[in-house]
Amino acid sequence: MYAIIATGGKQYLVKEGDVIRVEKLEPQEGESVKFEQVLMLEKDGKYSFGQPLLENSFVEGKVLKQGKGKKIIVLKYKPKKRYEKKTGHRQLFTEVKIEKINV
Repeated sequence: MYAIIATGGKQYLVKEGDVIRVEKLEPQEGESVKFEQVLMLEKDGKYSFGQPLLENSFVEGKVLKQGKGKKIIVLKYKPKKRYEKKTGHRQLFTEVKIEKINV
């Protein structure tokens, strides 16, 4: 059984036991999280599609880790003007272990 969920403006294909890295969520490490935006569900070869979401379906997970991703360097440059601006960004993420897919 697997499902496609939406969170943080992205879509993820998940199965029970998977560990996924999603955009930052509020729950702290060790707490449970519930994804209610289920777009598609597969169970025993039968597919259920939402229009756009499936009702009465959700995916439960447990927060394993909160962290920051790799640093991305952004360089702004104007030729012939001696102007150069360098900034960096580290995206926050939450690592979640999928525990249960409820239909």
